Amino acid sequence: MIIFDAHCDTITRIMELNSNLYSNNCHIDILRLKRSGKFIQTFAAFIDPIYSPAYAMKRAMQIIDRFYSEVENYKDDIMLCCNYNDIEKALSQGKIAAMLSIEGGEALQGDLGALRNFYRLGVRSVCLTWNYRNEIADGVKDEETGGGLTPFGRQLIREMNRLGMLVDLSHISEKGFWDVIETTSKPIIVSHSNARKICSHPRNLYDNQILSVAKNGGVIGINFYPEFLNDDGKASVKDILKHIEHIISIAGPDHIGIGADFDGIEKTPADINGIENINIVFEEMAKLNYSDEIIRKFASENFLRLIKEIE
Repeated sequence: MIIFDAHCDTITRIMELNSNLYSNNCHIDILRLKRSGKFIQTFAAFIDPIYSPAYAMKRAMQIIDRFYSEVENYKDDIMLCCNYNDIEKALSQGKIAAMLSIEGGEALQGDLGALRNFYRLGVRSVCLTWNYRNEIADGVKDEETGGGLTPFGRQLIREMNRLGMLVDLSHISEKGFWDVIETTSKPIIVSHSNARKICSHPRNLYDNQILSVAKNGGVIGINFYPEFLNDDGKASVKDILKHIEHIISIAGPDHIGIGADFDGIEKTPADINGIENINIVFEEMAKLNYSDEIIRKFASENFLRLIKEIE
């Protein structure tokens, strides 16, 4: 089975630890990805607020440079993929298909030219905000102001649609979410967020948001962070299944996937130490009599469909 994880912060983590992507003590490395099967992994360039606004673009470039260095160092095992054909090629050669995203639109510093240059570097998804307000929109921690997309944000959405980039609505304010749904002409993703009905954390989605993602044709990636899975902050794989079941009950099986947020979270569910345990989720779905077809859609096919659609 092919597995697609839409979000991890592993590049930033290995930079902090002075480690490498091949074998490490993080949640993800190449060795464990390859053992897990045919894998598509999106690596995020996370822009910590300490770098904003003056050094946000520089920080993004540093992380992307490190990503390229790791891919070059281990080119027999991993390949940067910019489209569906690249993914097919990588998997057929027994390599990990690596995709590149930016987490925090601060990296663009209000410039569409920067977006286009990041696209040229292989970035295919941008998470518009990381919790706080930037030139694009308000984040979830600023949403009490009622702010949504800025005029630049609307221009950005249209340009991302034109280029064929995935607009990622994890971390954005509720008003910003609805503004993007109104503005976009292409399906969006919410790469690493869960259901607020199951866990009340503000990073999670209300039921009407989940339904709107389905109507838009988009996909929601389930986040494995216990704080987003259970209100008491302690979680197991059974809590992951509760979010899967709830989202499928509203959106159907075509609009859900994995966005584990490995190496961007301080702790994991009790029975999941890292990417090596990802198959436990599929096994638990099978125990609940989910069909092989639905499990495959969740594991990768829904996100892969979007990759095809936006090109």
